[in-house]
Amino acid sequence: MKHKFEYLESSLEQIQRDNLLRRLRYGKIKGSEIVFRNKTFLNLCSNDYLGIPPSKIQNSQMQSSSRLVSGNTEEYEKLEKRLASHKSQKRSLIFPTGYMANLGVISSIIGKKDTILSDELNHASIIEASKLSGAKITIYNHNHMEDLRAKLKDDSKRRFIITEGIFSMDGDFAKLKEIIELAEKHDAILILDDAHGDFVMGRDGKGTANHFQVSKKIDVYISSLSKGLGSFGGYVASNNQVVDFCINKSKSFIYTSALPSSLIKYSVDRINLDKKKYRKRLESNRNRFVKGLKSSGFNIESKTHIIPIIIGNEKTAMEFGKFIFKKGLFAQPIRYPTVKKNRARLRISITSWLSNKQIDYATEILEKAAKKYKVI
Repeated sequence: MKHKFEYLESSLEQIQRDNLLRRLRYGKIKGSEIVFRNKTFLNLCSNDYLGIPPSKIQNSQMQSSSRLVSGNTEEYEKLEKRLASHKSQKRSLIFPTGYMANLGVISSIIGKKDTILSDELNHASIIEASKLSGAKITIYNHNHMEDLRAKLKDDSKRRFIITEGIFSMDGDFAKLKEIIELAEKHDAILILDDAHGDFVMGRDGKGTANHFQVSKKIDVYISSLSKGLGSFGGYVASNNQVVDFCINKSKSFIYTSALPSSLIKYSVDRINLDKKKYRKRLESNRNRFVKGLKSSGFNIESKTHIIPIIIGNEKTAMEFGKFIFKKGLFAQPIRYPTVKKNRARLRISITSWLSNKQIDYATEILEKAAKKYKVI
């Protein structure tokens, strides 16, 4: 008799043959480093971009219900007011994660008679949320404004343009000024996922739209508290109607337990912290790293703290990752379906945790690996 889950085993074997099998490693993070089985590695794939040293989280009662029942503490109100001000919006609403924020907001405020125009490199949470909405989904070529212009001629009653501010795998900026011009011309609603630019880019870390001086032109912001801020959670910032509608219709908000109030207070403390020196250090680290890579022969196009090293073949990417791992560098090879097939890469994310010595060592090892595997 066949085992009930034999079909899963055969699928896993195929995934492994395609060099796409993923496995979990259990480690301990210590600033710029990560420890696996008592061996220390330089961590080059953290999203804790600003590297703000952790402070002690004050113990308090863990939440055991949703915010609409008894999980909505006063700390939430403080943080949501602060986040609304941070994004120059009327209101904000906290979700347990950034992924759940995208699922909840997009699937609730967009309906079956609407059209979504989504950049082809948008995050998986945006893709899944768009499917849940039931709307017509039109993918436009990455940052290709003529393609977006042509596809905005759709005759749907409502059209929504959704883009990331900084794309999580390529590290490039969305062409926000051009997108806004098209949105205004075609009366489209613009949703910006700013998870990788928030608290890092712009004046006082207000994000990617602020960096391009178009903050007030964004209709709906969705973002994360777990990257630049180094805390936990996600949020939406917009007008009163959007927030009230999410409170009443967003399933990933309504039907889940609230985050512990201790984590919310932790976020309040971190958002109120002066983070200028951390942003300055991050910029310095990024510039040093890119300069080192370019001098080694790498073709680096990213203008942000996310720096992909494109390898191409999935098997080669895995071998590349193993080589640098043996030399004390930890940077996970990113493969399909996170990126397109034969576009496998190391996604390097620079943080302010890194020292000059660590950056120089990393570029040295990456150059050796690139020459060994003919990447440069």
